[in-house]
Amino acid sequence: MIETPPDGAVPRRTVGVASPGDPAADMADSERINAPTIYDVARLAGVSIASVSRVLNEQRNPRPETRDRVLAAVSELGFAPDGAARALSARLKEVVGVIVRRPSRVDTDEDMFADEGEGLQYPDLINRGIEVAAQRYGYDLLIRSVDVNEHQPTERIQGLARKSDGLILHDQVLNSEQLARLARHVPVVTLAGAAAPATANVRGDNAGGMGELAEHLLRDHGYRSLAYLGGYADSPDNIERHQAIAAAVARVPGATLASGPDWQGYYFASGGAKVIRRLLAAGDPLPEVIICANDQTALGVMATLREHGVDVPGQVAVTGFDDLPMARHLRTSLTTVRQPIRELGTVAFELLFAMINRERPASRDVILPTTLVRRESCGCAPGETRRWER
Repeated sequence: MIETPPDGAVPRRTVGVASPGDPAADMADSERINAPTIYDVARLAGVSIASVSRVLNEQRNPRPETRDRVLAAVSELGFAPDGAARALSARLKEVVGVIVRRPSRVDTDEDMFADEGEGLQYPDLINRGIEVAAQRYGYDLLIRSVDVNEHQPTERIQGLARKSDGLILHDQVLNSEQLARLARHVPVVTLAGAAAPATANVRGDNAGGMGELAEHLLRDHGYRSLAYLGGYADSPDNIERHQAIAAAVARVPGATLASGPDWQGYYFASGGAKVIRRLLAAGDPLPEVIICANDQTALGVMATLREHGVDVPGQVAVTGFDDLPMARHLRTSLTTVRQPIRELGTVAFELLFAMINRERPASRDVILPTTLVRRESCGCAPGETRRWER
């Protein structure tokens, strides 16, 4: 749960002006300022303020469990609703919009990865975390996807905003100016974005996780020829992970890093497969290790290398990022960086819920920790990988 500092509370409106130094007036002001609000009731009961309103106004037959929790909170806090609180709660829809960015269908429609988009992917795991948190507060989700190459997604996003109390945006859906304009109309939390005064952001520790992975490859295994197979070129996660690897490689004499357009994927297995097929067809030499932007890309790389008779990790080592459930079950288990994927979604919703309720989050840029998971695909022996599994 994201904690909200005391100074993040919504200012209470007082009536009248007290004379300075008047003890009775000061006490009255103090009581008014410290009086419980509908936000306090919702937080204590673990529901939305719209749910509190329905219970207090006896509307739409709230669930008995919700009614009992709200009434218990009202009793414990001594809450007395006023007109402003009722008006705010009546405006809430108890709906959060989620925007996901996906590649066009033509990019993923090929060979063994033609049905890739139908499987459980990284954004879906995050959305599951959002959903679980939303259910606790009586909220529903509206999910909309936009194409990676869609040039004007703002109109569709604004349409979803009109149906929602707040929005959670995956990856780089909007630029900073577009985000600022959107945040003037509805609370916004970004995932893998950048912190901004008007929005909040949640991300994994890309720099720390990828930096630790690079050190393991360079120091423990002694690799000197590395390549980074990226995700979307404008993705903040992709950029930060690339920078961390480049910085580690630059510190090791004789180490080289291949990256750029020839190594550009899009976070899907099909993207990784396309890059490797193109390199092999051109007769380009492969590096000692291919560091992939995420696990799905690594899956495509490993499958394509195997298809062309290239042994992993005997000839080329491969690593990922995320630690999706399939990573440990591959024929050659995948070395990767684990991040708490569902927790990213849970924290994003809790931040947004606080903003919807006009509270100031303790932080507008939340970074969740990552863990290096050593397995077989980097060259670690099977017995050694088990020591690092948690």
